[in-house]
Amino acid sequence: MSKKVAVIMTDLVEDIEYTSPKEAMEAEGHEVVVISPDGSTVEGKKGGKFEADYSIGDVSADDYDALLIPGGFSPDGLRGDSEDRFAKFSRHFLEADKPVFAICHGPQLLVDTDLLKDRHVTSVKNVKNDLINAGANWDDKALEVCGNLVTSRTPKDLDEFNGEIKRQLA
Repeated sequence: MSKKVAVIMTDLVEDIEYTSPKEAMEAEGHEVVVISPDGSTVEGKKGGKFEADYSIGDVSADDYDALLIPGGFSPDGLRGDSEDRFAKFSRHFLEADKPVFAICHGPQLLVDTDLLKDRHVTSVKNVKNDLINAGANWDDKALEVCGNLVTSRTPKDLDEFNGEIKRQLA
C-alpha cells in the first residue's frame, strides 16, 4: 500500500540525503511531499533546487504516514522556527508511532520534541552531544532502528538507510 511521506527541510539541506531516499521511496510507489518554512524552493548545499509542495503552516501531520528529515544545515535552520512548528510536526510522528527517518544532522531537530530519552540513535558526530544531552543513547553505527525511529550517520550509509526506509514503509 502506498504511503504519503512528509519531508521537512530548508536551505542548505544535504542534497543527496534528500534525493536518494526520495528516489528509493518513489521507486516503491510512495508519495513524497516537501514541506519548507514558507513553501518556497529549497536550495541544497551542493546546488540543488528543490520545489516545496507546501509551507509548514499549510499542513497537518495527521495527513502523513511517515517523516523524513534530511541533514546538512537544514535541521538547525528548522530548529530556529519561532513557533517551533517543525518540532511539533515531528513530535506527532514519534507519539503516533509513525516511522521517522533522520540522517546526518536530521536527528538534531528531534531534540526539540523532548522525546529522545532512552531512544537509541545515531547521527553525524557533530550533533552527538546534543542527542546525548537530550537523553538519547548515541551509537556510532551506520543505522540505528529504535521502534519507529530510524537514524543514520552520513551519505556513505544511504544504502542501509534507504533499505530500512523500504522495510518500514512496506
